[in-house]
Amino acid sequence: MDISVEELTSVDKEVTLKANREDLQDDFNKAYKKYKDQIQLPGFRPGKVPMGLIKKRFGKDIEQEEISNIVQKVFEKEVVPEYEPVGETEMVDFSWEDDLLEVKFKIGSKPEIELVDDLSSIEVNKMVHDVTDEEVEEEIERTLEREGNLEEVDEPAEERDVLIVDVVTLDEDGNEVEGEVDEDQKIDLAQDGAKDFREELVGQKPGDVVDMELGQGDETDRFRVTIKKVQRRHKAELTDEVIKDQSNGEAENEDEFRSYIKSRMQQYYDQTADDLFKNDVADALVEAHDFEVPETFVSQVQGSYVEQLKQQQGGELPEGFNAEEYKAGMKERAVREAKWSFISQKLQETFEEIEIKPEDIDEHLQMEAARYGMPADQLKQYYAQQPEMLEQLRSSIRENKVFDILQDKVSINEIGKDKYRELQDEKSKKNQ
Repeated sequence: MDISVEELTSVDKEVTLKANREDLQDDFNKAYKKYKDQIQLPGFRPGKVPMGLIKKRFGKDIEQEEISNIVQKVFEKEVVPEYEPVGETEMVDFSWEDDLLEVKFKIGSKPEIELVDDLSSIEVNKMVHDVTDEEVEEEIERTLEREGNLEEVDEPAEERDVLIVDVVTLDEDGNEVEGEVDEDQKIDLAQDGAKDFREELVGQKPGDVVDMELGQGDETDRFRVTIKKVQRRHKAELTDEVIKDQSNGEAENEDEFRSYIKSRMQQYYDQTADDLFKNDVADALVEAHDFEVPETFVSQVQGSYVEQLKQQQGGELPEGFNAEEYKAGMKERAVREAKWSFISQKLQETFEEIEIKPEDIDEHLQMEAARYGMPADQLKQYYAQQPEMLEQLRSSIRENKVFDILQDKVSINEIGKDKYRELQDEKSKKNQ
């Protein structure tokens, strides 16, 4: 079989496989012989169906199947070792006409990356925050509000009230859209995500009707909100029972409870800061390295986004969902993720001190087991039976070790959470 390769970009190639019937005839003959022993037709004993009849009745299907097998074998034995494709291989064309076979594949190759000479030239902001006693008290207040009860009042709504409302979608002219009604919707004005509702609905009382607009331009949503109930929170008391319940039995009095809350909040901020740093340092390194990534690899990442969305939706995509449109909208993110994947691999090759030890895997599995509330040995046994998941775990550990090393190599600007959020908002607006 003839194999030719065309360079589309520095990382994208088109592989063409060509053959004629003479090249494939030996394989066809073996396939016919195999099926001759299996095919049963009325009037013939098993294995005694004439070859001419087999070719006439089943020849096209047998040859088509055998061609697929041959192409797969040639690709795996000759193309893969030579070009080491990355990402999902894409079949561009398949033709078997007039005893001539021509198959075209698009494959990607690993890009050549030359890391910046001095990683300390990479500057990254890192959020640092020490939880204050005031924040602890605010969290305790929120906890007591959640554990308290709600009383229906015939008064104007306040910022921490819960509203029961009917919502009707409006068209651009302010007319109600038939059938677009959500009744008895619950709006917790105390929630961070309820800011827009809070601005419009605080001060309104049962029976009031408010027309609202959310978004801008073509993405503006218009609706009419009818307030049916205003429910006011009454805080619970900080009793020993509440303390034990909210601390999972780790605290028995108010001082211990405040220490518990402060510790949990600090863990949250530290973990958040670590996650944000990983994302920011990855972004900084992607920006500092200019190279092409194979389209097939980017397509694979885009496909993974659709699968993630499918899993989030319980295994089924929303009705009318346009997967291709969704993937197109996610391409920029997919390119960024693809670039980071190759940079991370290069860093893993460069950092000689990266080594995964059995205790690294045990530690990670213990943390995962604690998170899901299951025995570590049971989770370890599960991973042992799933080689792909175990390799994903090892890959995750390797990348975490890369980030640990990067913390000592890049230049880090430690800034407070308010300043960090301000800079992130500015960055987000700039990207938009």
